[in-house]
Amino acid sequence: MSNQLPVVIIGGGPVGLAAAAHLVEYGLPFVILEKGESVGSNILEWGHVQLFSPWEYNTNQAATKLLSETEWQHPDKDKLPTGQELVNDYLKPLSQLQVMQEKIRFNSKVVALTKDGADKLKSDNRNERAFVVHYKNGSKLEKVRASAIIDASGTWQNPNPPYADGVWLDSSIRDSVHTNIPAVKQQPEVFKDKHAVVIGSGHSALNTLLNLAELKADFPSTKISWILRRESPVSAFGGEEQDQLAARGALRSSAHKLVEQGVIDVSAPFNVEAIDYDGSKYTLSSKEGNVISSVDEIIVNTGARPDFSFLREVRYVIDPIVESTPALAPLIDPNLHSCGTVRPHGEEELRHPESNFYVAGVKSYGRAPTFLLATGYEQVRSIVASIAGDAESAKQVKLKLPETGVCKTNIVTVKQQSCCGC
Repeated sequence: MSNQLPVVIIGGGPVGLAAAAHLVEYGLPFVILEKGESVGSNILEWGHVQLFSPWEYNTNQAATKLLSETEWQHPDKDKLPTGQELVNDYLKPLSQLQVMQEKIRFNSKVVALTKDGADKLKSDNRNERAFVVHYKNGSKLEKVRASAIIDASGTWQNPNPPYADGVWLDSSIRDSVHTNIPAVKQQPEVFKDKHAVVIGSGHSALNTLLNLAELKADFPSTKISWILRRESPVSAFGGEEQDQLAARGALRSSAHKLVEQGVIDVSAPFNVEAIDYDGSKYTLSSKEGNVISSVDEIIVNTGARPDFSFLREVRYVIDPIVESTPALAPLIDPNLHSCGTVRPHGEEELRHPESNFYVAGVKSYGRAPTFLLATGYEQVRSIVASIAGDAESAKQVKLKLPETGVCKTNIVTVKQQSCCGC
């Protein structure tokens, strides 16, 4: 296989561009396939949301090194950017560098990944065969050959359903509910003086709840219901003031106070079994036999899951529970523990049976939560080092993430202790 073939990066978000920056360091050719019209197209869909991690954790070292050779100035490391600012102040300037600009193909949705002249079943000379990436640019089907693949396409377009069974039971419901963090401040008429139900227990759900609570302060008739599958919302509040990311702790503390003050009605446990819509109002029923009726808007913030559909003809392996690589799964499986930090991991934990094929970024976590951009940046640094033949650098994985202040192991909450080996 020709050494001149590029590494193809699927996804033009922060992790994909970080991978490209590291490839520049090694002088390796690459192509970025981004399905949107801009870098960070997924992020722009929640551009109004403020991140709880400051700029310090949201930029990549190789990328900022490239940018530092221009007039670009690193944003205040202690400031919390919005999604829009992350794109405008970092990703766009990075993508506009000459070493990047000519390598990015926008409006390019990957539909299949194969090995040249071989389906998944064929093993003859498999490692010597190039990858072939088939993608659609508008209505036109195109392809590019590659020496390696880094799939950093994310999970944003594949939201988890509200139903406890884990499947979308009704496509019409999927089309009518909100599966993002709605821009409540920008569109108050959608939610004011209405009954809104928020389903989920992660940071997206907490953000939505706080935004709705601010609206309720101006429009007291607004009703907010919070549905959780857990026995109580306590674990969703995390370490609060013990969190090493102050904004993350503050987010949880604010939600805690709103619940205590009765601003938010909590239903827990509430495992959604059915959602009925009469053309005007929703009614939600749980497996526990509880019912919430007269609902105007439903916000489903239950996370997302990876899309493996275009990987059918390459050899990949995923954990049956988490849907990450089997080596990564024990570190991030929420059934085993829930920590703010994850043991340092890189190329070795992210390997698939197909040589030089990797999934990185939030997609590498499968269905597991708690992903931070800094994790993805270290993943692609290690992956690119391995692709470049720099085995020593690939092994030297170092990652120190701010802890939540709470670590749960075997359903027991342990404060000031890490179960993740950090």
